[in-house]
Amino acid sequence: MIESDETLAAILGHAWHVLPLALLFALPVALAGALALYLLRHGSLAAVMTVLALAPVLATLAGVLGISGFMFTPTLTTTLLVCLLVALVTVPGALVLGRGFARRGLAERMARDRERAAETARRDLVAFISHDLRSPLTAIAAMAEAVADGVVADRAEVTDYATRIGTETHRLSGMVDDLFELSRIASGALRLTMTAVLLPEVVGDAVAAHSPVAERHRVRLLARAEADPVVSGSDPELARVVRNLVANAIRHTPPEGTVAVVLGLDGDHALLTVADGCGGIPDDEIDRVFDVAYRGSTARTPDHTGTTGAGLGLAIAKGLVEAHHGRIGVRNHGPGCRFEVRLPLLTR
Repeated sequence: MIESDETLAAILGHAWHVLPLALLFALPVALAGALALYLLRHGSLAAVMTVLALAPVLATLAGVLGISGFMFTPTLTTTLLVCLLVALVTVPGALVLGRGFARRGLAERMARDRERAAETARRDLVAFISHDLRSPLTAIAAMAEAVADGVVADRAEVTDYATRIGTETHRLSGMVDDLFELSRIASGALRLTMTAVLLPEVVGDAVAAHSPVAERHRVRLLARAEADPVVSGSDPELARVVRNLVANAIRHTPPEGTVAVVLGLDGDHALLTVADGCGGIPDDEIDRVFDVAYRGSTARTPDHTGTTGAGLGLAIAKGLVEAHHGRIGVRNHGPGCRFEVRLPLLTR
């Protein structure tokens, strides 16, 4: 026992005397804590913080018990009580801090992953769009030069070139519209004017608009309404969702194939399905169907319409559906695949 009137040299002598015994009891506990930290190196941050807080307290407790010879004197009891109180304070604090750090680390990691994914998507989009814009621009420039230089002089040929230029211009305009719509969705600038929308009318208009395209490419376009659901949404955006899905289905369905559009109910949701004859989507690609600039692989039926887009239509459809608090998905079904859109019904 160290007395209050002892000299510094005497105190150091006592310390040197008890040091081996203290290390004998405290060091194994410290090593056990180090081993626990090693085993938890890939575990949760909260567990690591708990070990960091608990190990010093337990090592101190073991050293005190060893020095005292396990003789529970009032001084030892007081010391043990202090160690217990310290543990009661530090361990919950370590748990709270560890969970806080873990949540913040996870959020930062997810934010970095989102940034990397967005940057990759932007690079892919720029690459795809650059190629798709270059093709019609090259065609327009070549045809315009041919007309301007007098290479094409026959009236019928000039009319044909003018029609082709108009077609390519319309295609360019569609790409620009898609890019604008996608940028609004990605930036959060999309503002919807919500009204009561009767889905059979939206679907009927979209199917009627695409019927000539389907007939031109010998694709049967069928539509059936099993119910008349009403949803809260923006009529132009919902019409665009249906148009994009129907156009995509026609694009990937071979001649003599069938595209079936069915509208019904699924619980408290309106259910729109668009089934095509694309030949199916490979399992390793089906999760990427709604990615920006996704066009599929050669495993899918080739495009027979000559209107291959920039791979933005399905990405836009997904963004617009989610903006209406709905869900969109796809699965292989029969001779092709089936896209399913679920939108919450209007509550009156």
